Amino acid sequence: MAVKAQIMDEAAMRRALMRIAHEITEKNRGTQNLLLIGIRRRGADLAEAICDNIEKIEGVRVPCASIDIRYYRDDLTHIADVADENPRLDVTEKKVILVDDVLYTGRSVRAAIEAIFSMGRPSAIQLAILVDRGHRELPIRADFVGKNVPTAHTENVDVMIERYDGCNAVMLTD
Repeated sequence: MAVKAQIMDEAAMRRALMRIAHEITEKNRGTQNLLLIGIRRRGADLAEAICDNIEKIEGVRVPCASIDIRYYRDDLTHIADVADENPRLDVTEKKVILVDDVLYTGRSVRAAIEAIFSMGRPSAIQLAILVDRGHRELPIRADFVGKNVPTAHTENVDVMIERYDGCNAVMLTD
């Protein structure tokens, strides 16, 4: 896998996540009834960063959780017979902000929405994405986007998180 370009460095990621936090609080007129849910793995870390930013902005800690979507995917051919490991969150009447690192085909988001509905009926689900690379296969659009990056189908967008990769950056790779 060859790196073609660095799309975002750590500072650009930090600025994008702060902007997304501001946009979330503006669109929702504050923090009341908000619940951020990150798609594991990297979406969960981004959701935590957004929660930290909202706390800096509003002085209120918004609840934040993560979900594992592998049991809800429609494009995986084999899933082990293991019980769903998602926490039982109270999403009923909450404004759920679903957070992921990259929006591509839309299949991960569809699976996450199905997982959320298995926990209850939120009043709304809004989507926050660090990088939108296009090429949707499903009619899904993000409400909050850190950066739009047009890509070819043969390219990958890799979001690197310090905890897993040793740095915070977004790379375009072959």
